[in-house]
Formats: sequence, structure tokens, C-alpha cells
Amino acid sequence: MPTAPTADLRVLPEAEWMTRQTAHEERVVAWVGPHQERRREGRAHPVLDFLFTYYSHPPGRLRRWHPAPGEVLLGEVARERLAWPFHTEVAVGDGQHTGVALDVPAFLGRRRDAVVWMAGLLRATAGRPASFGCFGLHEWAMAYCPEDGAVRHEAVPLRLGVAGTAEVVDAHRVQCSHIDAFRFFTPRARPLNTLQPTRDTQAQLEQPGCLHATMDLYKWAYKLGPACPGELVADCFALAVEVRELDMRASPYDLREHGYSPVPIETAAGKAAYVAAQRRFADRGAALRARLLAVCDALLAST
Repeated sequence: MPTAPTADLRVLPEAEWMTRQTAHEERVVAWVGPHQERRREGRAHPVLDFLFTYYSHPPGRLRRWHPAPGEVLLGEVARERLAWPFHTEVAVGDGQHTGVALDVPAFLGRRRDAVVWMAGLLRATAGRPASFGCFGLHEWAMAYCPEDGAVRHEAVPLRLGVAGTAEVVDAHRVQCSHIDAFRFFTPRARPLNTLQPTRDTQAQLEQPGCLHATMDLYKWAYKLGPACPGELVADCFALAVEVRELDMRASPYDLREHGYSPVPIETAAGKAAYVAAQRRFADRGAALRARLLAVCDALLAST
């Protein structure tokens, strides 16, 4: 039985929402297509694979467009979504017609705690001053004096070698605030960090200048799915791609054979270039963080 009509629903004719769906698919296939081709051919990419391996959202899910909560899709094609999780039939207009929309009560019934936690993290991060003094040393700390001699990304050479990488770390103040970067530090690098982030302190330490916090906006977007509109998921992914590229260009790895020129953060010029890009990404991330927080708040206010 269709859910009763609600005054705040926005009804989307089939032509309108299918145009948005097509635009989304065409946008993300520029990233998904090459990744899937590499997988078929057994080729690895030291920069871009991370966006599909560390982040657990399958490429097929990234291609799937969703409307915003409160948007109702009309037409027969939309009815296929009734077989998807958290979708329901909704009465529209005079109640004689129906469309398909997110089943918000069902969604929150399963994911309310996650949405509350996510909203708290996003709000705390947004309210904290951005820090721009880390210079991307987290990647260097992941390759610092490995106890077994094995470099983390062994298929890619270190620009300065193992000893040169250690010298750079030793010459700087390491101040990584992000738990999911810090947890990959080598055992010898961990005591060098001025902070010791844990999962329990994530909301107290995460700050908007951090490249990994900005990349993780994509993670929060897809973890909100199917409540997060496809356009927002794609915007977060697009930013994550650019941030990942800077993250690896500023890393100790030599990626020139893959088309990535280094940002040599061991030099003054490299530091300046890194911070300038970091600031731009923080500004763009702030706008996306606000949009994600608005989705969380709207969901939590709906019941």
C-alpha cells in the first residue's frame, strides 16, 4: 500500500529525473570505466586504485544515481527501484497516482546511529580551524625505517630512497591528526607523531585542512546512500580524485613514470605549493561537508 502523500515531497517527472541519472552516469564513467578496464587487464594504478580499494564503494554502486530524500520519482522505470533497499511507493497529488521515494523511516530504522555519528563528526570538523602545517608527512611516516625493510608501495620507487625518506621525517615535526592515516605509520614512526589519534578521539582531532579528512567526504557520502543524492556523491568523489593525486605527488614515492610530477615537500618551494593546494581543497571540502551535514540533519529531523 502506498505511503500517504506528504506536503514537503518534490515530485520529479520521469524525463527530469532520468536526465539527471544519465548525466550522473556519464560523469562517473570517466573514472569507473578506466578502473574496470585496468582490472580486466590485471593492471594496477598506484594512485587511482586507492579510490576503489581503500574506499569500499563498488564501481557499480558509484554509477547508480539516487535522488535527494523527499524527491519522488514518477514513471514506470522508477518502479524498478521498489526492489532496492529502503525504497517505497508514495502517493502523490490527489492520492490517485504514485511514485517511488526513499523510505526514510526504514532507512533510519537501520542506520540512525550511523547518521548521528556522521553528523557529529562532520559538524565537529567544520567547526574546527583548518591546520596547514603537516606538509603531507603522513605518507613519509608510512615508509619510515620499515622494520622488515619492505616499503609500503614496493612497486613504486622512493624518490630519496629509504635513508633519504627517513632524513626528511627526522628533520620535520610530524603532526598527523587523522586516525586512518596514522594507523598505517610504521612502528618506528608512530612515537614521532605529536598526536596519537584513535577512533575514539576522531571527532576531537579531525580538522578540515587534512587531505584525508577531505577525501573521506566521499566515504561519508556513499555511506549515506541511498539517502545521499547522486550529484553530491559524484562531487565528493571528484574532489577525492584530485586530493589523492596531490597526496601521492607529495609522498616519498617517485610517480613520474605514471605521469605525476613530484611536489617536493622537503623543499621550501614544495611546502608552499602543497599548502596552497591544501587550502584550496579545504575550501572546496567545506562546501561539500556542509551539504553532507544538511542531508544528515534533514534525515534526522524528518522523524
